[in-house]
Amino acid sequence: MTFKPTGRLAYREDGLYLMLDRLFTASKEDVWASVSRSAGLHGWIGTYTGAPETGAVRFKLDEPDAEWEYVSIVRCIPPKRFTADIGEGDEGRHVILHLVEGAGMTTLTFGQRLHSAAEAASVGPFWDYFLDRLVAARAGRPLPDRAHYKPHVEYYSELIPPKKATEPTT
Repeated sequence: MTFKPTGRLAYREDGLYLMLDRLFTASKEDVWASVSRSAGLHGWIGTYTGAPETGAVRFKLDEPDAEWEYVSIVRCIPPKRFTADIGEGDEGRHVILHLVEGAGMTTLTFGQRLHSAAEAASVGPFWDYFLDRLVAARAGRPLPDRAHYKPHVEYYSELIPPKKATEPTT
């Protein structure tokens, strides 16, 4: 199976984001369960501990040598929107997730705020890999090998940010 990079750069009101989409033949409630419940996360990305309703949990990637990270849930509107800060300090990451359902399909849009466009070269292959794992896990297919994502670095290093919307002049 060939894995292609899917991310794009976009400006939002709070900065530059790397955005990635995945499409599922499922309701948004079903997809939400795969991205918001510890049992749903297990097998494709990791696990968390704590009570999400408090706005704070600890998360650990399903990778060797991964460490627990603090997650501050900034906004959560089930089953359609999630915003969180993962990690702390300069290593922290601000992520968003949005689900839209239509015609029996759900589009998952995931984004991570970047400090610069150059950061996409490392962030993009990482999220393509884990989102493809989500797709495979939900379909009951073998999970992709991370080695397939090394060529994605070139694609993401060449992304050019769109022009920022300018304020109208009066």
